[in-house]
Amino acid sequence: MNDVPDISSDGPDGPDGPFGPRRAGLRRRGFLAAAGGAAGLGALALTGCAGSGTAGGPAEADGKPRRGGRLRAAFAGGGASETLDPHLANLFADAARAKALFDKLADYGPDLSAQPRLASAWEPGAGLDRWRVTLREADFHDGKPVTAQDVLYSYRRIADPAKAFRAKASLEPIDLTRSRAVDRRTIEFVLKRPTAEFPNVLAAFGAYIVPEGLKAFDTEPVGSGPFRFVSFAPGKSAVFRRNDAYWEGAPHLDELEFVVANEESARANALLGGQVEYAHELNPATARAHEDRGQIRIVRLRNSAMQGFVMKTDRPPFDDRRVREAFFLIADRKELVDGALSGAGEIGNDLFGKGYEYYDDSLPQREQDLGRARTLLKQAGAEHLEVTLDTSPVAAGFTEAAAIFRDQAAAAGVTVRIRTGSKDSYWQDILDSGTLASYRSGAMPIESHISQRLLTDSTTNATHWRHKDFDALYQQAQSTKDAKDRAAVYARMQRRLHTEGGFLIWGFADWILGTARNVRGVEHQAPANSLGWARFDKVWLA
Repeated sequence: MNDVPDISSDGPDGPDGPFGPRRAGLRRRGFLAAAGGAAGLGALALTGCAGSGTAGGPAEADGKPRRGGRLRAAFAGGGASETLDPHLANLFADAARAKALFDKLADYGPDLSAQPRLASAWEPGAGLDRWRVTLREADFHDGKPVTAQDVLYSYRRIADPAKAFRAKASLEPIDLTRSRAVDRRTIEFVLKRPTAEFPNVLAAFGAYIVPEGLKAFDTEPVGSGPFRFVSFAPGKSAVFRRNDAYWEGAPHLDELEFVVANEESARANALLGGQVEYAHELNPATARAHEDRGQIRIVRLRNSAMQGFVMKTDRPPFDDRRVREAFFLIADRKELVDGALSGAGEIGNDLFGKGYEYYDDSLPQREQDLGRARTLLKQAGAEHLEVTLDTSPVAAGFTEAAAIFRDQAAAAGVTVRIRTGSKDSYWQDILDSGTLASYRSGAMPIESHISQRLLTDSTTNATHWRHKDFDALYQQAQSTKDAKDRAAVYARMQRRLHTEGGFLIWGFADWILGTARNVRGVEHQAPANSLGWARFDKVWLA
């Protein structure tokens, strides 16, 4: 999510499966090792504060999977406007529900390489401008097979110019008027230009496959995912039942219920009180208070979430690159990580994807320089700048980071006024309004971050960074066959973003989950937004 946002074992569809020596796709480097990681609930009392032990890997004393039971999972939600339309998924709750009901052709593994899902194979043409994708044998919940025509329908729906579906920018390289169904299980994708990393397009956030013509997403959603629809109350709950005919094997759970609890304290209290068995996104203070005490488990997905601020580059004062550079230099990143994340993370360098393939770690780490910041503001005629910082308790650390940054800015002569927005509408509110806002992201390849957030036509372009020459560099990178040459183009793009972009990225936070002691099978090395995250079909109750 937002921005939003599993390969438990290699198995027959892992890296050594039917793809043979296919490209591995993007790889994450470095720090993916695991630790050892209230609308629908109403008012919940804090009970049983006897804390948790930190969970280790998914095999830790999990034993043999047991079938049966209902797991209740608490997530922050999007209020009455929530939908089960997977192409509109934006929040982590949306993504988790979509993953339970639907499938994509591919998804990101723990190393952020594209892993097969509904696709059983993909093969490029010699020029990389045509790719042939073969579908596995899989059925929708109504018993109808997933066909090439369903895939083309889904992608054309996402690409509708009249809509703002999340994956639209990611699917842009595909010429959907020329792409065709070769037969029931084979699609020939014709691309607008050679694209070396086309499997990442198939794995794009929100690129789910739905049956041709499906319209009743909130009342009768039909997917090919591990769970079937039972009921949905927007902003409150959703109930799904095991799909015994799931192509990857039936889930262990009988039922899965998603419960909306926007307040972190409500999610934590519900877990401690036994009203839910899984609580998504706990804050570092909660984790620290309940680790090693025995009642609940804490799962830390290390450094999974980018944390920062977005500056709108198309309007004052941030349409002046000197002001943006001054704000880069105002930030004391260590103070932000220590204060807003309780030290549970690493400092950032104003670039997304620390540790991912193509991340440019050759750039010097930016440090606070209030003197230089003052000089830049004076040059820009903004010596006594006043700016509003939009934030919300929608995400852990947001309001704390806003207060810390306000005090840091004051030392440079900048007055920052904090405006706290609604948790229900925050992400939509900050997309086009305001000038400065708190922001975060789960994991995705750097290529996907660029395509979804930094191109002229990106649908989640919160910084309003729109430059045709930058778009052209992205297309050049996509079309470059040699990985070393492609990395050089991405490095050039990152150098520009580091100098004059609109993302002030101050840290990378641990992603923290909480589970009841009897919950097993939770993946501990899967960053948020990757396949292994929220894989409730792999979870069971001991």
